[in-house]
Order: sequence, then structure tokens, then C-alpha cells
Amino acid sequence: MRLPRPLRALRHRDFRLFWCGQLVSLSGTWMQSLGQSWLVLELTNSPFRLGLLTALQFGPFLVLSFFTGVLADRLPKRRLLTCTQATLLLQAATLSILVSSGHVRYWHVAVLAACAGIVNTLDMPARQSFIVEMVGKEDLLNAIALNSAAFNAARVVGPAAAGFLIGRYGVATAFALNAGSFVAVIAALWWIRSEGLSQGPVRASLLDQVAEGLRYAVQTPRIVMVLALLFTTSLCIFNYNVVVPLLAKDVLHQDAHGFGVLMAMLGTGALVGAVALTVLATSRPPFTFILAAATVVSVATLGLGLARQFWMAGTLLFVMGLSGIVFMTSCNTTLQLGVPDRLRGRMMSLYTLVFVGTTPIGSFLIGSIAGGAGPKGAFIAGGGLSLAFVVVIALWRRARRRRIAVEPPPTPAA
Repeated sequence: MRLPRPLRALRHRDFRLFWCGQLVSLSGTWMQSLGQSWLVLELTNSPFRLGLLTALQFGPFLVLSFFTGVLADRLPKRRLLTCTQATLLLQAATLSILVSSGHVRYWHVAVLAACAGIVNTLDMPARQSFIVEMVGKEDLLNAIALNSAAFNAARVVGPAAAGFLIGRYGVATAFALNAGSFVAVIAALWWIRSEGLSQGPVRASLLDQVAEGLRYAVQTPRIVMVLALLFTTSLCIFNYNVVVPLLAKDVLHQDAHGFGVLMAMLGTGALVGAVALTVLATSRPPFTFILAAATVVSVATLGLGLARQFWMAGTLLFVMGLSGIVFMTSCNTTLQLGVPDRLRGRMMSLYTLVFVGTTPIGSFLIGSIAGGAGPKGAFIAGGGLSLAFVVVIALWRRARRRRIAVEPPPTPAA
């Protein structure tokens, strides 16, 4: 199938089906995310309980990611994803029924959010590692960029649609439509021919396989550096839902509309970055490219601490969205191409652990700094810490390359 170069990964039939299903489902997921937050505020009017819900949803990644990565390597990924997507469909449908019947309580929402978090710890590494098996290593970066474009397009469309539907038909509609959106993914998985590689019968225990994946990551300097950068930026920078509302309200004195525009600038920047990657990137990005993207997002975050005008804040958020998606996509591609096929699920579990699992910790850390030093202090601290760590990693890499250059090659055995 002949397609323009930016869409070349879509020439693979299985990935084309998968991507279209994901595009529909992600819009529903964003609708549910907004609807769930709105529902909690309606039920409790408590920011603390809203924050607790986030911890329940992302906390399982800190505990389970190592083990779910092994399962993603052991089991056929197509069947595994069919099960996880069907479970998430039931979760959304249950929430819709509880709300529409008038029986919903906060603990219902909390338990269902925790269930979704547990299922996603298995779904995310399986989904990420399945991509390369549908498109091959040559088109992996383009496929990941297309996935990022779909994710960020859904981030714009989903909340906008949810706001309209919740206002007119009630919050249960958002949950019902999200449940329906999973049908698209399940149907796509049904038609996909690739089963997703599995290891077959494995004699090693679950803990032994976890240890094998960790040893490989620790003993591979490039992977260590990528994960370290990802951990720092996730902890210090990717906490937009905490700091951007404070920036809009307390610094720029904007209402809900102004906050929406700022978040739209962030999403638009991410979408532009993802689309640019589909056009320009062709292979595994060099490590200097990852360092450059991390530097830009760190400096832009520092700049937000000094922003006083709405247009300046919007511009910096656009730059943060663009450089942030370039950074994350490059890290994802580097990790997937830097491991043997049998370890890819475990490596993607480390990726989700570092990227998603740090969300509750980073939100608490940056939120605490914002509470003491204000939003400006939070941006300066987050951007400054991230930038300092980028410099440390760059110096470490430079020293290592120099050491390798001067070391004599090993003497061949006689």
C-alpha cells in the first residue's frame, strides 16, 4: 500500500487497524478522565479526594510494573490486549450505570479508578511492545510518532466533546461513550493477524525474569541514561494538571476559559511535535537529540516561572508540549530498539513505571513547592532541577566516551 512518507507505518495492515481503533478509544478515555474529575467534585467538592483519585489510578504502576512487564513478554500480546480492553470497557460501563441510576458514591469511583490503574499496568507495556511486532524496527519511530499524534489529537477532541455532553446530557454520557469506544479497539484486535511474540514455556520464575530485565537495563549505559532523564523530567516537569491551573488563576488571573486556552496551547504543541516527528524522523534518534529536547523543555519550564503575560505563558506551554512529546517519543523508540525482542515487554514496563508511576510523586512534590513558594517557584524549581540533571547526564556521557576512546582494545587470545 503506497502512502506518503509521514504515514508510512500505516502501510502495515495490522498497525493501520490498531491505530484507527486507538484513535477512537483514546478520545473516549479523555472524555472519561474529564468526566471522572467533574463527578468527584460534584460528589465531594474536595480537592484532596480528587488528588487521592489520581494516586489510586497511577499508584499501581509503582508496585506492579516489574511483574506486568514479564507477563507482557510471556503471553501473546493480541489476546492479552483484548482482555485488558474488555475489562476497561466493563469498568466504564459500570461507572455509567452507577451514575445514571443515581446510586454512585465516591468509594465506587475510587475503587473503579484503582481497578483501571491495575489493568493499565498490564495494558501499557503490552501495547507499547506490540507496535514493533506490527511494523518492524524500520518503521517503529514513525509508528510511535503516529501514536503520539493520535493521543494528542484525542486530548484536544475528547475533553471538548466531554464538556459539551456533560453540560447537556450529564456525566453518565461521557462514561457510556467511553465504554462504547473500546468496541473499536476490540474489533481491531479481532481482525489483526499478528499474535504478538511470546516466549512460550518458560522455566524461570517470575522474579528471575524481573531480575533479568533489571540487569539488562542497569548494564546498558544508554538505557540507564534514557531512564534517568525520563525519571527526572517526569518528576519535575510533566505535572501540568497541578501547576497550569495555579498559573492561570493565581499568576495570570484568568478564568476557566483562559485556563482552557493554556491547556489547548500545550496540547497543540504536543500535536505539532508528534506530526513533525512523522515527517522528519526516520530511524533511532541520536542521544544528543534526546538531550536537546530535554534541555528545551527544562528551559521553557524555567521561563514559565518568569512569565507575566498571557501570550508569553501560552507560547512557552506550546514549546513545552512540542519538546516534551519529541523527548518522550525519542526515549520510547530508543528503549524499544535497544533491547532483545524477548525483553521488550519488561523494558516497556520500566518506561511506564518511570513515566507514569512517578505521576503521584511528582504531583505531590511540585504541588508542595507551589503551596510554599507559589506557582512561579514550582516552575523555577522544576525546570532548574531538570536542567541541572540534563547537564549531569551530558557530562557523564562525555566522560564515558572519552574513557572508551583512550582505553586500549582487548588483546586477542593466542
